[in-house]
Amino acid sequence: MKRRTLIAGAAALGATPLAAPRAQKPVTIRWWYHFDDPKATPDELVATFEKANPGIKIQAENIPWGGGGDYDTRLYTSLIAGNGPDTGMVKFNNLARLMEMEALSPLDKWIDGWAAKSDISADMWRLHAAPDGKRYYMPLQYVVLYLYVRLDLLQKAGVKPPTNFEDFLTAAKATTGGEQWGFGMRGGSGGHDSWMPFVFGTGARPVKGGFVSPQALAQNRYFIDLYRTHKVCPPSAPTDGFLQIVNNLKASRTAMAVHHITTANDMNAAFGDSITAIPVPRGPGNNGFATFGDGSNAVFSASKNQEAAWRWVSWLSEAPNNVLYNKAAGQMTVTTSGAANWTLHPRRFVEATTQSLAIANVLPSVPAAADFTRTAWPQNTQKALLGQIGPDEMMQNFEKLFFG
Repeated sequence: MKRRTLIAGAAALGATPLAAPRAQKPVTIRWWYHFDDPKATPDELVATFEKANPGIKIQAENIPWGGGGDYDTRLYTSLIAGNGPDTGMVKFNNLARLMEMEALSPLDKWIDGWAAKSDISADMWRLHAAPDGKRYYMPLQYVVLYLYVRLDLLQKAGVKPPTNFEDFLTAAKATTGGEQWGFGMRGGSGGHDSWMPFVFGTGARPVKGGFVSPQALAQNRYFIDLYRTHKVCPPSAPTDGFLQIVNNLKASRTAMAVHHITTANDMNAAFGDSITAIPVPRGPGNNGFATFGDGSNAVFSASKNQEAAWRWVSWLSEAPNNVLYNKAAGQMTVTTSGAANWTLHPRRFVEATTQSLAIANVLPSVPAAADFTRTAWPQNTQKALLGQIGPDEMMQNFEKLFFG
């Protein structure tokens, strides 16, 4: 496979020259990043930025993701030791912990005067607001969880793509039989993202009291019953992770699964128009919850060159730079203008993503969020799916973890 780079189009960017920060010599900005594709590189974007900003050098450091744990551990350790980067990619799940460490610099003074601010949607800025109302994260790339649907399997079963939870269960039952199941549940690591649309899709929210609200408790029973009572999920669901739900869908062992646009091209190559994506099911009153997955940039408070770091991360979030960046990252551009002309994925998957932004949401910004995603969710969910604890106890454990 030919090595993927961002060289295509980089020379034609016409980058707006940015004045170098007031300094007697060029400054070096260390930026930590990660790509899912090990062959992808931001080298050409770095070169283009440095040409337009001769007073700033970017030292881009590719840090292994390792499922998130490796990257996060190295980031925390480096910041605590005082040798962290000036800026780096961060996740919402880590916001509260980084705020608690006083490791982040607010970006509001720069964002509010940034000429490209209006090319990022209000929903995106809403999602990037911290609990204290400030903005510490700069949008860079994103995904929103949606529902993959095998149209051919649903048509054969005589059902339509579901838009609500009642229709979802009907479609899942209709497409279950033999060695085929209606829903590819992800009970293993990372499954919290595809669980939240079900539990919070009828109006409950992951706030204090929200995990044990009547709506959330009822919907969590619904979710667990998909496996235990209705048996519309593969037997391996309690431990299935990303590879399992994707491979089951591609092998026609499942008819529906919750994931996002990074797998769209593989699905389209395998099935063409026989597969599509639609927003996750909604509850009464048009309530819904589409899990938002971010890849944002932060400027760290220990940096001695924060303005130069801001110039780099804001440049990466401008179109067309952000479009070229995300062609390597495989995720969606955060710019409205870039999304309107997006060609990396088939249009139906792009529309399912952008249409879901209105109901996109995230976990509470508290330090417990990191522990929830890594250990508490998979451990408690697997116990509930195996009947070792009840679904209500599962939710009570989550409420206690987040809010005591």
